[in-house]
Amino acid sequence: MSDVRDALRAGSRGERALTAAKLMLGWVALLWLLELADVVSGHTLDGFGIVPRTPSELVDVVPAAFTHFGFAHVAANTVPLLVLGFLAALGGIRRFLAVCALVVVADGLGVWLISPSGTNTAGASGLIFGLFGFLLVTGFVERRPLGVLVGVLVAAVWGGSMLAGLAPTQSGVSWQGHLVGLVAGVVAAFVLRRRDTGPRELPV
Repeated sequence: MSDVRDALRAGSRGERALTAAKLMLGWVALLWLLELADVVSGHTLDGFGIVPRTPSELVDVVPAAFTHFGFAHVAANTVPLLVLGFLAALGGIRRFLAVCALVVVADGLGVWLISPSGTNTAGASGLIFGLFGFLLVTGFVERRPLGVLVGVLVAAVWGGSMLAGLAPTQSGVSWQGHLVGLVAGVVAAFVLRRRDTGPRELPV
């Protein structure tokens, strides 16, 4: 019986990994297709970026996360989005999508509120920072050893570049969007944490 359960768990994990991989490959492919459409149309999609404190720009809070300023911009976001998104999606697709929705909306609103006047902010980096923050702390929040290990590995691989992305001295980079995205990801780890629904052992 235990062999059957182990086989079912292995199959479930394999299916989840395959689903997560397909989702993230499709997500990244969409970003590249949108940038191709942007180039072909004479960069008309750049208008979906967020210009701060302009009421009409609030409708661009979500589209801005899918818009980029050139193929180099998309390329820079491709690998971290693929890897961090895949790891986050392994914990469940529905929760992953909820995390992404929370981060994208919070990050877009944060950029709208605190970015410098006269700027136009777009790109998936706010979401990337959010996924980094989520993976960094969710294992500790849920007290799951595997999640803690993932957080440590993510910090070891991406920590340096994430810290660099928060530096206000960088020119042409929205450190505000990075910071808000990171905070939103940490908040998502608490708000959307998994709770143990198994039977409790009570002493008698």
